[in-house]
Amino acid sequence: MADSNAPPIIETRDLTIRFGGHVAVDNVNFSLQPFTLKSIIGPNGAGKTTFFNMLTGQYKPSQGSVLFKGRDITGLSPAQRTKLGMGRSFQLTNIFPELTVLENVRVAVQSREGFGFNFWRNFRHFSHTEDEAYATLQEVFLDGKWRATSAELTHGEKRKLEIAILLALKPEILFLDEPTAGMSQEEVPAILEMLGKIKDVRDRTLLLVEHKMDMIMSLSDTIMVLQEGRLIADGEPEEIYKSEAVQEAYLGGGTVRD
Repeated sequence: MADSNAPPIIETRDLTIRFGGHVAVDNVNFSLQPFTLKSIIGPNGAGKTTFFNMLTGQYKPSQGSVLFKGRDITGLSPAQRTKLGMGRSFQLTNIFPELTVLENVRVAVQSREGFGFNFWRNFRHFSHTEDEAYATLQEVFLDGKWRATSAELTHGEKRKLEIAILLALKPEILFLDEPTAGMSQEEVPAILEMLGKIKDVRDRTLLLVEHKMDMIMSLSDTIMVLQEGRLIADGEPEEIYKSEAVQEAYLGGGTVRD
């Protein structure tokens, strides 16, 4: 279980970014406890993805800092952050369409263990990589599709495969950028179940940007809310749901909804 007294796994201090004269993220102070799931929400244009991109190294802040396990990582590249244990998914899937589902995950296991692409011809001498890849597919409910090429998968299944690839890299924290983006309504429950299962194990930390409010409320331990680049609320789902500032940000005083 998560320890509320543990130091944060990731935090920001006065994090700010400007694009010309526009302040996209404005002095945001944020922290995330290990082994919890936190969601970032906010109206369109609130700065959610921009903030996410600064945490994962795609954008460099104009001022402020990002700390991972107490270490200042503000100047590190995305690849360097990945090596430290930070795994990032994107709104568009990033998989090898010509490989099977199992092979996609096995390549991630090989990469983590340092085998690299020179290992292709001899992978069957290391059966543990396939065993681990298959176990990871079970985590995301894709073990029944292990023989299929990833090109054959539905969009929702491809999102699950991308998360499996991230899990195979064994990051300490997963950054999930709109994991249900582009999905049909029928595909969303499977993603919800998968994320709930990952969360319940409590051996990883998750931070996600998502627009589906029902999903956010049911999954999150805590929720942070951005409006016009500023942090206006940060707390447990019930607290966020009742917040007047959040209601005003979304609907001018109505009820927070999807």
